[in-house]
Amino acid sequence: MAKTNLRLARQRRHFRVRKKIVGTPLRPRLSIFRSLQHIYAQIIDDSTGSSLVSASNLSPEIVNRTNQKTKVEKAGLVGSLVAQKALRKGIKQVVFDRGGYKYHGRVKALAESARQAGLEF
Repeated sequence: MAKTNLRLARQRRHFRVRKKIVGTPLRPRLSIFRSLQHIYAQIIDDSTGSSLVSASNLSPEIVNRTNQKTKVEKAGLVGSLVAQKALRKGIKQVVFDRGGYKYHGRVKALAESARQAGLEF
């Protein structure tokens, strides 16, 4: 019972944030999903509803480097990977959608490493 309440609370927070945040072609949305073991990030253009770039700690580019790392360190690798892919596609500015999660821990690590890799938000 408590799990569904937590999930619904996160969904409510996410909807509240999404009322204000919209990804445009000039400034797409960097969306994050966090599960217990993995973290996923994708850059979305909401005007077309398409995902432009995506990365996770299961991506083949970094999956061999994630052995013996903490979940926060894995999130940092995902942030730098999604930033590198975005810069290759010519995306420099994004709007950050934390997905209803607190800006803390893995979400913060992903965001800061994406900033260090060159994304602006």
